[in-house]
Amino acid sequence: MFNDAVLDHFRNPHNAGDLPDATAIAEVTNPVCGDMLRLSVRLEGGRIAAARFKAQGCVAAIASSSVLTDLLGGKTPAEIRLITPEKISEALGGLPPATFHAAQLCADALAALLRKI
Repeated sequence: MFNDAVLDHFRNPHNAGDLPDATAIAEVTNPVCGDMLRLSVRLEGGRIAAARFKAQGCVAAIASSSVLTDLLGGKTPAEIRLITPEKISEALGGLPPATFHAAQLCADALAALLRKI
């Protein structure tokens, strides 16, 4: 059901954990499936210097959160606004339609985060 990129991010998630010196933290939940995502970032010089996540949910939620932190590195808030659920899915080689909600959860976290930075 999942491609190798999704499974790799699930099995070996990038940037998982807390970010003690975070500039901003956003927490979102998908009320339908129960997936939860906590996204933390640290800004330096107007760019994302570090990003971490903690997620509870399906394989796609973990993988999407992992790839999201990769996409955030070095970006400005204006560039972050251009990260869509479709771009998150594409970065994973395409999520199956039944699990696309995981990419949307990440986009919801980004929107919440942007309100704080």
